[in-house]
Amino acid sequence: MDRWTEIALLVQIADAGSLSRAAEALGLSNAAASRHLSALEARLGARLVERNTRRLYLTDTGREFCGRARTILSDLDDAETAVNATALQPTGTLRITASLSFSIHHIAPLLREYTQRYPGVKVHVEAANRYFDLIDNNIDVAIRTREYEPDSNVTIRRLGETRRILAASPRYFAQHGFPKTLEELQQHKLLIYTYANNPNELRFTGRDGEVRTVAVQGLLESNDGQVLRAAALDGMGILVQPTYIVYDDIVAGRLVPTLDDWDLPHLRINLAYPSRKHLSAKVRSFIDFMAAHFHKMDYERKWTGHFLGR
Repeated sequence: MDRWTEIALLVQIADAGSLSRAAEALGLSNAAASRHLSALEARLGARLVERNTRRLYLTDTGREFCGRARTILSDLDDAETAVNATALQPTGTLRITASLSFSIHHIAPLLREYTQRYPGVKVHVEAANRYFDLIDNNIDVAIRTREYEPDSNVTIRRLGETRRILAASPRYFAQHGFPKTLEELQQHKLLIYTYANNPNELRFTGRDGEVRTVAVQGLLESNDGQVLRAAALDGMGILVQPTYIVYDDIVAGRLVPTLDDWDLPHLRINLAYPSRKHLSAKVRSFIDFMAAHFHKMDYERKWTGHFLGR
């Protein structure tokens, strides 16, 4: 650090022709400036500055060294300017990971708007129904449905909350009828998501606070919500999925909720990203973009509400 001060001091002396004015420009006392100059000359083993009664001036060696020093300081200024520009202006590749369903329904539709707003950012989406280690896999932002991160080096920001619901196509209910009680679920064809906690055991809470647990077996099991959604739309059975996956299908009438007076455990949707003292502009821009979009669309109210299904 002293070397940078010594170099900057020599350039200031050359410009000001005065040790005191050079010291003032750098916020140093005259004594400190004198010590820095002496240390520089001692390290280089050369006289850099001569003094007469009126002013200081550089020796030939001092002028040569000063010329190189100006280049070094200019390069340092350019480097700092470039870093500051990068920190303020989102650039580079943004690596995002989320489940396939979330990627399809709530990331892909936003990418055109996001990249138009931040043209310096290139987006890589890693769609996967498992949780990557963010650090090991060089992930910038993950969208996850869990309450907390076991790694203290990961920060989370809440996006919203969603119910999980049971729903099937009108054709399925026309053929098989609606289950009137939780016990009747065992007589229906269920489409089970295998990555859920205890996928063959559904824990319901009624509006009066009653808690019931129902053991179920699936006609179809899959580790991907889109497979189950396609099967439900095709009339194969009743799926159990977060509302954020099937909300549009329910509003459009392609799927119909059932036993909607009962609640399954809600899921919390979080943005997760590696904790850093200085968050890059590209990461901050995406986090803020997603949070603003979720707020604008009022997703939590939509996804935690109850429908009129039977």
